[in-house]
Amino acid sequence: MGVEAAVIGGGQMLGGYLQGKSAERAARTQADAQMKAAQLAAEEARFRPVGITTRFGQSQFQTGPDGRVSGAGYTLDPALRAYQDRFMGLAGGGLSQAEMAQQQFAPLQQGAQGLFGLGQQYLAQSPQQAAQQYIAGQQELLAPSREREMAQLQNRLFNTGRGGLSVGATSARPSGAAGLGAASPELEAYYNAIAQQDAGLAAQAMQAGQQQTAFGAGLLGTGGNLLTQGYGGQAAALGPYEAYLQQMKQLEALGQQPLDLGINIGAKGQSNAAAQAMLSTGPSRESFAANAFNPFATALTQAGQNPAFGRGLSNLFGGKPAVSGFDVRGYGAGINPYSGEFMGSTEF
Repeated sequence: MGVEAAVIGGGQMLGGYLQGKSAERAARTQADAQMKAAQLAAEEARFRPVGITTRFGQSQFQTGPDGRVSGAGYTLDPALRAYQDRFMGLAGGGLSQAEMAQQQFAPLQQGAQGLFGLGQQYLAQSPQQAAQQYIAGQQELLAPSREREMAQLQNRLFNTGRGGLSVGATSARPSGAAGLGAASPELEAYYNAIAQQDAGLAAQAMQAGQQQTAFGAGLLGTGGNLLTQGYGGQAAALGPYEAYLQQMKQLEALGQQPLDLGINIGAKGQSNAAAQAMLSTGPSRESFAANAFNPFATALTQAGQNPAFGRGLSNLFGGKPAVSGFDVRGYGAGINPYSGEFMGSTEF
C-alpha cells in the first residue's frame, strides 16, 4: 500500500504541476495578446481628419512630428468672402441707423410724459369731488337764464294784477318737516322746472365724475403706449443690422462645412478602426482554454486517480517503498517537495 499511495500521490502532484505550468503559459500568452491589441487599437484610434473641398470652402489640418493633429482651419470661397464684405458694409449702415433711433423716437417719450402729467391731474379728484364740481359749473351756466326768466315771470304777474296771489300751501309733514309754501301757479311751475333740472344735473354729475376718472386713467394708458412704442421702435431699429449680420453668419457656416465634414469622417474612421483592431487581435476564452490544455498532465492526473494503476505499479516494483514519498524512482523524474519544481532523477 505504501508504494501504491506514493505512486498515486506523485502522479496527481506531477499532473497538477504540469497543468499549472500550461495555464501560466496560456495566461502569459493571453496577456501579451491583450497588450498587443490595446497598442494596435490605440494606434488605430488616433484621430485622422480628412481634408474636404466643397463649392463653398476648403478645410486644412496640420499635424506635428508625432503624427497628431496640431491645428485646423478652413478657407472660405472668394465669392462668399466678397458677399460677406458687402454685407459688412450694410451692417455698418444699419448699426448707424440704430444709433440714431433714440433721437428719432424722443418725441414719443416727451408726449408720453405730458400725458402722464395730465392724467395725474384728472385723477387727483375723486369721482364725488368731480361730480360736485360739475354741478357747480352747470349751475353757474344756468344762473343768468334763470334770473332772466324769473324777472319776466314777475313782470307778467304784475301786469295782470296777480302779483300777490299765493295758493297751494300745505301743512307741516308728520315728521315735522315744513310743507310746501304758497305761490302763484306760474311761480310753482317755475320752481318745479328748476327742481327737475337740478335732479337731472345731479344724475349727470355722477356720470361726469366717473368719466373724468376713466379719462385720466386713459391718458396714463395712452402715455404708456407711446412710451412702449418708442422703446419698441428703438429695438426694431436694430433689425437691419441683425439681418445683415445673420447673412454673414450663414455664409460663414457654408464655408465651415468642409471642416465639419473632415472632422466627422475622421471620427467615424477612428471608432471603426479601433473596433476592428480589438476584434481581430483580442484574445478569446477559447484560445486561452486551448493554450492551457496539457494532455500529458491530464493523463497523469487521471491515472493517479485510478487505484488499478497504482496497484499495477506497486506489483511491478514488488512493493518497494518510494524514497521521500514524492520521487518515482526508476522513471528518471520527480517533484521537489520544497520548491514544487519538476526535476529529473536517475537514482533507483
